Amino acid sequence: MKILVCISSVPDTTSKINFTADKSAFDKNGIQWVINPLDEFALTKAVKLQESQGATVTVMNVGDATTEPVIRKALAIGANDAVRVNLDPKDSYSTAKEIASVAQNGGYDLILCGKESIDYNGGSVPGMVAQLLNQPFVNASVGLDINGSEATAVREIEGGKETISVKLPAVIAGQKGLVDEKDLIIPNMRGIMSARTKTLQVVEPTSSEVKVQGVSYDSVPPRAAVKIVSPDNLDELVRLLHEEAKVI
Repeated sequence: MKILVCISSVPDTTSKINFTADKSAFDKNGIQWVINPLDEFALTKAVKLQESQGATVTVMNVGDATTEPVIRKALAIGANDAVRVNLDPKDSYSTAKEIASVAQNGGYDLILCGKESIDYNGGSVPGMVAQLLNQPFVNASVGLDINGSEATAVREIEGGKETISVKLPAVIAGQKGLVDEKDLIIPNMRGIMSARTKTLQVVEPTSSEVKVQGVSYDSVPPRAAVKIVSPDNLDELVRLLHEEAKVI
């Protein structure tokens, strides 16, 4: 079985987010980049399938050369090889189109990814990939088993969980719960050293078509100063909640 795991390079959650002076782009200066956490659940699941079913795992990223340290970390976690599409993606469609092209040419049985990236939170790439490939798609998966040519996925729905069976090849978008957090793999020295010798293929994009263009960005307004009200002054608390917070 051949598995393709799609990973995004995203700012570490502790990074301070800023935009350029004209607010036209994200300011990348001083940012620490990591594997998108939801993609890491997918990658760990793929490595487990590698161990239990002898699957080969390829990681891919759509990005410029600055994403290669993140790709190498994915190789250190356990992927067999990697593909980087040499494109700075501008929208979900351009990203999905390149993923679909690599998937189609590689003949993969299973495509795994996170349900969204934590930077833009669009959540549209996995579904677009499935549509472009005309393959079954399960989103927000918190469980996955493979039996021959069939995948059984569990996804969260409002008020419960739903179990779905699909024929491979298929696209599965995972989230927290696809594997236990304690099972996420931290690269050891052996994995880091072996990652240096694993193949990282760089391919040029198939298209420059972009359907959505970002116009400007705004930072989240700073939080207002905290007001402390004495527990004996309930009238003042009610007034503030009514007149300023406007929650009652």
